[in-house]
Amino acid sequence: MPKYIIERNVPGAGFLTADDLKALTQRSCSVLRELGPDVQWVQSFVAEDKLYCIYIATDPDVIRKHAALGGFPVDRITEVKAIIDPAAA
Repeated sequence: MPKYIIERNVPGAGFLTADDLKALTQRSCSVLRELGPDVQWVQSFVAEDKLYCIYIATDPDVIRKHAALGGFPVDRITEVKAIIDPAAA
């Protein structure tokens, strides 16, 4: 399945408490269980006013469905074409 980066505009995201982030995580996981194996959340990066999430999914539509069911913004979905790191040097 393809890997995607999802950009979510969340004003003040960098100031969310650990409890806030836990609640978001629990809601996301609940929706993922409903959707089944067509979408997997890998990890998310919390920045000042954004979340950058890494997902593996059959297509962008299932990511949008996850966002709609969970009440999460989804401002941009970009398919990852390759992954590089220092080990590739």
